[in-house]
Amino acid sequence: MFTIDVVTLFPELFAPFVGLSIVGRAMERSLVAVRYHHLLDELAEGERADDAPFGGGAGMVLRIEPIARVLDRIAAEAPAGERRVIVVPSPSGRPFAQREAARWAAADRVVIVCGHYEGIDDRLGRLYPVEEWSLGDFVLTGGEIPALAFMDAAVRLVPGVIRTESLEHESFAAGTLDYPSFTRPASFRGVDVPDVLLSGNHAKIAQWRREQSRLRTEARRRDLLAGTLHPQEGP
Repeated sequence: MFTIDVVTLFPELFAPFVGLSIVGRAMERSLVAVRYHHLLDELAEGERADDAPFGGGAGMVLRIEPIARVLDRIAAEAPAGERRVIVVPSPSGRPFAQREAARWAAADRVVIVCGHYEGIDDRLGRLYPVEEWSLGDFVLTGGEIPALAFMDAAVRLVPGVIRTESLEHESFAAGTLDYPSFTRPASFRGVDVPDVLLSGNHAKIAQWRREQSRLRTEARRRDLLAGTLHPQEGP
């Protein structure tokens, strides 16, 4: 079973989203398991989860010891040969993309370590095979919001979670953006649905959708057509 382990100071943030999302439905069908590791539970008496940064400066840094305890326990309990990815959401990471979600969905386990405050002691990446990924060029208070996005993107690609045909025609599946979609009413405030979609001619509809996908990608994300969005690079 595909398993996601979330290491966080705030596990309670996840329950509302997970319970109402595709992630929760996948859990109900026993396709996915999600486990939360509360960093405060890893602290010895008198120990802190964070501390002031060496060299001074504003903010606090998450200490490595409690995180290492969780990661060591996960590794010790995992079956031999498990395909495991350790992810840290970070504005310093590479831009997250669909291909990463697909790669994670093909693994056995994804461990997401949520930073907070001024981040995590940098030795984490020197002691564990950590991948840092970013949602974009902006800063969030913690890693929990990116973690939710990463979870959703990966889980929906786990076999059996969503119908294969639904995944085949969405954005990025073929290297382009998805085509425009319409539903009832056929006319609203003077704006009509394209006639071809009402024609019943499935060959013409398919052709129109391919063309609209190309035009939309050309107008909004020319980099996709140039093949430069996701350069092939290792983790």
